[in-house]
Amino acid sequence: MTEVRFYHLTNNSIEDVLPLMLERAVSRDKKRAMVLAGSVDRVEYLSNYLWIYSDKGFLPHGSKEDGRPDMQPIWLTDSAENINEANILFLVDGGFMDCVNGFDLVCNIFDSRDSNALLSARKNWDHYKKQENELTYWQQTDDGKWQKDSNF
Repeated sequence: MTEVRFYHLTNNSIEDVLPLMLERAVSRDKKRAMVLAGSVDRVEYLSNYLWIYSDKGFLPHGSKEDGRPDMQPIWLTDSAENINEANILFLVDGGFMDCVNGFDLVCNIFDSRDSNALLSARKNWDHYKKQENELTYWQQTDDGKWQKDSNF
């Protein structure tokens, strides 16, 4: 059974939240992360964004464009194949993986202002629930923090 967390953005964008979550994910016990996005264009955009999002540094990452998935602590992709042997999976922009049993943690991040992302997250919830994974739902508060909620 895999822990699957659903993060419902109400104030911030994925670009605001994803880098911070990735920093935490890979800094703990040398974990590896995979970001599964809904399209090649989105993968390219996120890859470029992760190089410049902070003046303090960058997040080492790669995609099919860069190659060497075995050397990438963070792998951005539109393919549901864990080729960098990630422990943590991030689903964004409609990303979906049928079976998540190989991951320690799955984080499905979706923006309430995007009706397609909300619909996709609900489908993912139903799918992963049927697989008997451990699901939790987190909603962003007005001050940008996360509050666990029982209703999704």
